Amino acid sequence: MSKNKTIQVAIQGIPGANHEIAARAYFKDKEVEVVPCHTFQEVFDVMQSNPKILGIMAIENTLVGSLLPNYTMLRESGFNVQGEHKLRIKHHLMALPGQNINDLKEVHSHPMALAQCEEFFKKHPHIKLIESEDTAFSAKTISDKKLKGTGAIASSLAAELYNLEIIERSIETNKHNYTRFLIIGQENKAVKAELLEQNKINKASLVFSLPHEEGSLSKILTILAFYNINLTKIQSLPIVGIEWEYLFYIDVMFDNYERYLQSLDAIRPLCKKLRVLGEYEACTATQTTNGETFEKEKVHNALTSI
Repeated sequence: MSKNKTIQVAIQGIPGANHEIAARAYFKDKEVEVVPCHTFQEVFDVMQSNPKILGIMAIENTLVGSLLPNYTMLRESGFNVQGEHKLRIKHHLMALPGQNINDLKEVHSHPMALAQCEEFFKKHPHIKLIESEDTAFSAKTISDKKLKGTGAIASSLAAELYNLEIIERSIETNKHNYTRFLIIGQENKAVKAELLEQNKINKASLVFSLPHEEGSLSKILTILAFYNINLTKIQSLPIVGIEWEYLFYIDVMFDNYERYLQSLDAIRPLCKKLRVLGEYEACTATQTTNGETFEKEKVHNALTSI
């Protein structure tokens, strides 16, 4: 893709959601047009209807762990993991301009956001917390309906998009709240070949099942260690209808792509239905986005693209 070519990215949520922030950060050198979707399943449906549309999907969070249904949707979709991005999540309290925290009677947001700001609201017991379907949607509703006395917990991008005023910044209890997002789409062999030539592919996502035998997983891990493959994530999910058998979703990192391929050849005879979900460049600490910094830099582009 050329540097300035517009790409469409399906996101779960509406403009101003953290999925949009992560998408714009990942594709920072390109023009991004977001395609809002109500659910993660709708993200996959949109991608099925138009192969040119990419998708971005949260897969794990440092506070709440893995988003288990998303693993299954990814595997069943047939789409390929093309990259990853890690976003520092910041929750801001916002309302219509001219109000302060003493004016608020209610605060609306996604249940996860409300839970992550619990300590802040203990200091303000007069505020009733109300669950909604999405952080950005809560902000948009307040703006659309001109709801005074009502606040939302959302990103500063949402505040800018919906003309709300931030009353308190970064009210989350835990300041080490990061979400890992996967970039998904149809496998692009040309792009992959270019990345391989540049020696940038150093991470892979795999899924496989194992026979219900003693030591079956241990054998796989021993082989990966022998080939100097670093296991960075392992998630097991039961196989519906088959007692005590599981699908294992793993992420691995490597310095040598050929050694990585050799490790796959070595474990394949021991696995059932081994499948590579994607091979891509790992997100480094320097590529991890601080949501607040990014929002300040990119909010103008987001406003002009809607």
